[in-house]
Amino acid sequence: MCNNIKSLITKLFFLIITQFSFFMSNINAASLENTLYIDLKDGRVVIEMLPDVAPKHVERIKTLARQKFYDNVVFHRVIDGFMVQTGDPEGTGMGGSKYNDLKAEFSKQPHTRGAVSMARAQSPDSANSQFFIVTKDSNFLDGQYTIWGKVISGMEFVDKIKKGNPANNGQVSDPDKMLQVRVAADIKK
Repeated sequence: MCNNIKSLITKLFFLIITQFSFFMSNINAASLENTLYIDLKDGRVVIEMLPDVAPKHVERIKTLARQKFYDNVVFHRVIDGFMVQTGDPEGTGMGGSKYNDLKAEFSKQPHTRGAVSMARAQSPDSANSQFFIVTKDSNFLDGQYTIWGKVISGMEFVDKIKKGNPANNGQVSDPDKMLQVRVAADIKK
């Protein structure tokens, strides 16, 4: 009887470990699908995307990253103590992707240091491909721009991005760029 109990406990333990491993691998896969890597000259920035907060914006970012749209795109507007802006393939702040603009997905997420939010024109529904990373808490933006992610690693590299001219609305001459942007789930090990 004692051997049967030991055998049952061993089988049960193995089953629990197997199920837990399967569960954790599914969580990891989902997590990687909603993680964005931005490689800069100084290191990698890791962004946790927020599909529950801004599903259409997250889907757009993933689509563009998978098309390598963001590779070698410059940080055309960088205002020290505020934010760094990128995502315009023309590098002027006027460009975007071939896709239609997105409807705003405003939320209660705050624009605190590390928040990643879509840039837009005057219309709330004009976000396309440009986005910015907040380098200092900027709560005056709350409810006016769509936050789709947050930096979970690498803000020290964001802080090193070349700053723009304050007299020219942060426009950067000879700007730094995103070397490559990838969805973490797409990275081959």
